[in-house]
Amino acid sequence: MALSTHTTPSGFLLPSIHSAPPFFTEQPNQNTQAHVTEQWIRLILTYARHKSLFVLRVEDAEVPGSDWDEILRNERINRATNYTVVLSSLMATMVAKNLAVYEPSKQTHAVLLYWRLPEEWADVLHAWATATGQLNTILTFYEISDPPIPSPLSGIPIPLLRRAITILSRSNRAQIIGVADGEGVRFFVG
Repeated sequence: MALSTHTTPSGFLLPSIHSAPPFFTEQPNQNTQAHVTEQWIRLILTYARHKSLFVLRVEDAEVPGSDWDEILRNERINRATNYTVVLSSLMATMVAKNLAVYEPSKQTHAVLLYWRLPEEWADVLHAWATATGQLNTILTFYEISDPPIPSPLSGIPIPLLRRAITILSRSNRAQIIGVADGEGVRFFVG
């Protein structure tokens, strides 16, 4: 089979390297492995952004039908990611490059992906608050991550939302406030 791009059922365009069997195995040459790792990281982050996925777990490679199946498996060439070696290594590399964090911390089986860095999420969050007239209004974290009208922040995990708000707080564009049912935030002009 020639290397070719492929569009998944969700509409994501897989790069041609995804149709190369060596892409799914650990490479003995360090330079080749470094290149493959960079390609995997780019693929994971691009796919996560396409599907609005925030968490990658080692188990996602084991379970057929997971949200990650379209990139962790390639039925056309009968290949799948070796979860214990390849995926764990990829996750560790993403954490080392500040493209993900282990979430919850003190474990190495799940990462919170930064397909947008926390600083970028802070800008998106503040732009959303400004555009929707939420300045000087107290909002709960739940109201932001699960709004009645879908937004770029829909589904954002609370730990990532908290990091973005902390960044805004440092620049005096937001203030974290304790509210009856958890944490809230007030946004300021900035």
